[in-house]
Amino acid sequence: MTDDPSSPAPAASPGAVGASVDLGSNSVHLLVATVRDHRLEPLVDESVFLGLGKAVDASGHLGRAARTGLVDALVHYTEIARGLGARRITFIGTEPIRRAADGSTIVHEIERATGVPLHVLTHEEEAYLTVVGVTAGRLVEHETLIVDVGGGSSEFCLVGPTEPPRAIGLKLGSNRLTTRYVTGDPPTRPEVEAMVAEALVVLADALDAHPAEIVAVGGTASNLLKVVPDARIDLVLTRTRITEAMDILEHETADEAVERHLVKPVRARILPAGAAIMDALMTRYGVSRIRVSEGGIREGAILVVDHVGGAWRDRLPDLAHGWRD
Repeated sequence: MTDDPSSPAPAASPGAVGASVDLGSNSVHLLVATVRDHRLEPLVDESVFLGLGKAVDASGHLGRAARTGLVDALVHYTEIARGLGARRITFIGTEPIRRAADGSTIVHEIERATGVPLHVLTHEEEAYLTVVGVTAGRLVEHETLIVDVGGGSSEFCLVGPTEPPRAIGLKLGSNRLTTRYVTGDPPTRPEVEAMVAEALVVLADALDAHPAEIVAVGGTASNLLKVVPDARIDLVLTRTRITEAMDILEHETADEAVERHLVKPVRARILPAGAAIMDALMTRYGVSRIRVSEGGIREGAILVVDHVGGAWRDRLPDLAHGWRD
């Protein structure tokens, strides 16, 4: 993966190719993949940090300069995807676009420049796509809670074999907590404890459930794996490992975390808040482990578009249950 959107793209392999771009609070992330039998073979997986959530927090809208940077990145990503033979490209607008006062202008400018429509999703739709990304369209066999902790918000989706899926979005994110509570680098223990306490307050409104499994997706979870070496092996965050990660991050500056754990500089600054959220999540649901999945919303978008075509948004609740054994 690279943060440089100008990096050359590799040659495409034969087969149906799909692409999706997630416009998140921290990063704008491109995935281009070949689809074979509902399975994805990634061709390009890269992101650029644009800080859309922070821009909206500051003024309530992106503004002309930020919109221009976003459009330029998406034009380039569209060129990469089409160059690799992507037949369908899906742009996904999430939390910052939902909040931006100039959201309609963003949608118009992006489609005019790229020819690709921007789907501004609800919290529920975002959660459903994430479920598909985790399961790769397989039928759900036991009650599972899937959580995507972002920069400005977190999405929760509870899905099981028989009951309709339930989804909710909460204003709980690593950038949001960092902005509110952290003043130093690294954060102090009282600052981390304040973030955990705030996360627990917000999580009181999360879905009531006793899931057989909790699965975390997204940059917060995947980067915490890098901090604790044992977690990289089995892709599991345990209570002990989260405690270890928080202790490490309380004693490292962001620059040290970048060097030691190979996380991105901007991610390093907000990762302690991500650990605080994961700690609170375990407390809220009374669990001692959370599995981390590499699949998420971008994978889900490619799979559902490949499976059902342009009407995918109308069928998301059903698709979240899976369609293949």
